[in-house]
Amino acid sequence: MKSKTPNRNDRAHWNQRYSEGSHEARKPDPFLVESYDEFIGTIFPEPGRALDIAGGTGRHTLWLASRGWKVTMLDVSDVGVERAKRDWERQKKAQGGNVEFVVADLENHKIPRRAYDLVLVFFYLQCSLFPALKAALKPGGLLVYKTYTLEHRKFGRGLTHPMYFLKPNELLKAFSSIQILHYRESIKEKGVAELVARNL
Repeated sequence: MKSKTPNRNDRAHWNQRYSEGSHEARKPDPFLVESYDEFIGTIFPEPGRALDIAGGTGRHTLWLASRGWKVTMLDVSDVGVERAKRDWERQKKAQGGNVEFVVADLENHKIPRRAYDLVLVFFYLQCSLFPALKAALKPGGLLVYKTYTLEHRKFGRGLTHPMYFLKPNELLKAFSSIQILHYRESIKEKGVAELVARNL
């Protein structure tokens, strides 16, 4: 299995990036919106509990919370989590909701089993975490996952180390033991894999 850590302090790296203003966008990734319209909102007409893995500065956490979900956001960066908290305090006054923010290194953090109706992972790869993601889903729960494939390196920007990128069909194979509702790999613009899977 690949590791997420390429010989550097992950917390220090992301704290520096967030302190410099990285990841300012607040709109959710289009794939989350599409997945919500097609799968999440249909399967869960009443919002449930969600887990946002490596949630960064909270754009997906806050978007779900605004729709009534009880969200736990995990991220290694205390700077990113504090930014998400500040944004949440402003949003909560207008909309209400429930969010738990947790600063955690996902290589050491224990994720509760059968605790979540929805698990999100966007642009984060730690293959050793795959079994824990499946185990975290309640029966009928959904996993929505999007991250880069090896094709991303052709675009010559960002990360280059192979441990950050999925091999062809790697994500599909990793979650083949649960029901695959959607899977797509694309090269256009970024080189990404997208998955929606359900624990039956």
